[in-house]
Amino acid sequence: MKTQLITRQGYSKLKQELDYLWREERPEVTKKVACAASLGDRSENADYQYNKKRLREIDRRVRYLAQCLEQLKVINYAPQQEGKVFFGAWVEVENDNGDVKRFRIVGYDEIFGRKDYISIDAPMARALLKKEVGDTAIVNTPQGEAWWHINKIEYPK
Repeated sequence: MKTQLITRQGYSKLKQELDYLWREERPEVTKKVACAASLGDRSENADYQYNKKRLREIDRRVRYLAQCLEQLKVINYAPQQEGKVFFGAWVEVENDNGDVKRFRIVGYDEIFGRKDYISIDAPMARALLKKEVGDTAIVNTPQGEAWWHINKIEYPK
């Protein structure tokens, strides 16, 4: 089960997507469906079938976004978080092999399309929570335990 947390930026992005789908794209596709339907036989009308399918996709995404936005809890930065890893932090970690990774710990709905974001539910994020610079986090992976040293913690202000 995913944790129902989101950053302020992530919430704004989902809200913008919902507004765009509902106010701009859906009305446009609805017009195309109505126009194609008026041309007659719908069973052989590719334009009608495609736009009808697109309308169902939009409606599905709108329902999902509306439900998410109701349930999600926006987590804002607080000065008390400085120096420790919490939700919304940018973290730089390094393993014993010298591999360095930098990512931001965010909500599940924010990770798509971003390679530098990880979900708060990810094993790496769970292992890093409440740690400080210089601490070591032990992450359980399918290959066994992985040790990561925290080099840097930053919060967007």
